[in-house]
Order: sequence, then C-alpha cells, then structure tokens
Amino acid sequence: MLETILAISGKPGLYKLVSRGNSNLIVETLDAEHKRMPVFATDRVISLSDIAMYTDTEEVPLRQVMKNIQQKENGGPTSLDPRKATKQELTAYVAEVLPEFDRDRVYPSDMKKLLTWYNLLLENGITDFDESLQETQGDNIADREKAASDDAKA
Repeated sequence: MLETILAISGKPGLYKLVSRGNSNLIVETLDAEHKRMPVFATDRVISLSDIAMYTDTEEVPLRQVMKNIQQKENGGPTSLDPRKATKQELTAYVAEVLPEFDRDRVYPSDMKKLLTWYNLLLENGITDFDESLQETQGDNIADREKAASDDAKA
C-alpha cells in the first residue's frame, strides 16, 4: 500500500496515486477533502516505500519505522503532537522508536514529518506496514503486468 502513497516536494501532506496519464499522474489528497489533481514530470514525487531513515549503521525503510511507531502506540495515533513538540521531545520520541537513528542527519523537521505522516496514514485506515505483505502485493502486480504485456504481444 505504501507504494501508492506519495509525497510531493513543496506540497504538504500525502497523496494517493489514482491514475497515470501520458505525461502526468492523477493523485488524491489524503485528507478530508480527497481533492484530485494532476502531478507533472516537473514535480518531485516519491513513494513512501522508497523512503528510508538514516541510522548509525544503515538506512531503515520508512515502513519499518512506521511499524515501530505502531507497536509503541499499540496501533493508535502518536502520543506526541508533532506540531507542538520541541526538538528534545521529538528526538526522545524517535530514539524510543528507532534508538540507532543518526542524530546528525535526521533533522527535527524530518521527525515532525514522520509523525505527521504516521497519524495521517492512520486516520485514513492505512495501518498495514508489514514488509512481507507489501512485497507479495508488489510481486502480484508485476506478474499481472507481465501477463498483460504477454497477452498484448500475442
């Protein structure tokens, strides 16, 4: 599911991929409005499944960090309000979730965005951050696309 959830540079919030056009993507906001809009090649778009968090040893996929937050909060929203939290509170919270995160390369704005995104996904019923399920779904999509292209060739 995180493959179809997008972050667009310069635009707040998260977006769900609805459709693909020839030169653009159609996305829908993950908020109460569910407003649809086109996103063009000039916009910097990244899937949440492609984002990782820096640690002292390696990069940890965002889905694993989200899963850690989900376990800490017992499936509920974050106990810390990211908009009102201080730098020290954010650092302490993220250290509980991911103790080895790189304190030099992960900025307070990144931590706020992480907690805001987690709460936004939770509000929209996206709570499955399990990697094995995501890989299986991705394989099924790839298999279907390959089968469709094979049928088109025949």
